[in-house]
Amino acid sequence: MEIAAQVDRRDWSLLILLSVLWGGSFFFSGVAVKDLPPLTIVLARVALAAAVLTPVMWVSGARFPSDVAGWRPFFVMAVLNNVIPFSLIVVGQTMIASGLASVLNATTPLFTVLVMAAFAEEALNVRRISGAILGLIGVFILRGQLSQTSSEQTSGILLCLGAALSYGFAGLWGRRKLSGVPPLTSATCQLLCSSAVMLALAAIVDWPRGLHMPVAATWWALVGLAVFSTALAYVIFFQILIRSGASIVMLVTLLIPVTAILLGHLVLDEILSGRQIIGALVIGSALIVMDGRLFTLFQSSRFGRQS
Repeated sequence: MEIAAQVDRRDWSLLILLSVLWGGSFFFSGVAVKDLPPLTIVLARVALAAAVLTPVMWVSGARFPSDVAGWRPFFVMAVLNNVIPFSLIVVGQTMIASGLASVLNATTPLFTVLVMAAFAEEALNVRRISGAILGLIGVFILRGQLSQTSSEQTSGILLCLGAALSYGFAGLWGRRKLSGVPPLTSATCQLLCSSAVMLALAAIVDWPRGLHMPVAATWWALVGLAVFSTALAYVIFFQILIRSGASIVMLVTLLIPVTAILLGHLVLDEILSGRQIIGALVIGSALIVMDGRLFTLFQSSRFGRQS
């Protein structure tokens, strides 16, 4: 199976654009978290994105569930795929740089494989086990430096890893409960459920302390986070998913940290140490090992030369 035969130039362009949009979410959150409490930022992200996607869903001819039982799968997906990971990442970004948060988020495929194996959805093979171990080594490399600095940074790492684990369980739930649901319907309904949950959480946790009027940069960050990094990103994600499949679109996880690190460095003046860069490279290598396509491509090209 040749990658080039499956992914044309348009899809590679969309894949890069998607990495910029999702990598930008760490940048936008890094801007907003300096001015607003974390849960309020997450509420703005999911509510504005839901407001953008809802009319798109109606235009597509899709309809909302008609009863509580129909909404239940979307509610669980909202908690696992939006509420928990979005909140943990934004809170984590109050403790660590946005670039490092994006690197830790790239461990999502590692946790997904482990969760799928634990619940007998997918079998573990040597390649996946090797990739998981290599990914954990990368995390330990990152953790090693932070043990020499502050417990707050360690907490930030753990929160972001918790977000990646939640994404892993979201993948399991989506496969079991939402496999037959149109992707746009799934995204819109889970964002609506996420908005309801985050409204309650923000009202309980953030708002009793009072809110001030955000500065202009924060407003722009919230718009970018919701419209570009969530709503538009979902539309592009679905387009790649339909055209090239789930295995291709997951390549974006390798590109997101690059975008987030560059934006954090160039705009937020964040600095990544040599140890963090090495850890990021190890995690990236783990994802490549688990993905396996490069090895398949190499073997195919080698066989082609021999024949």
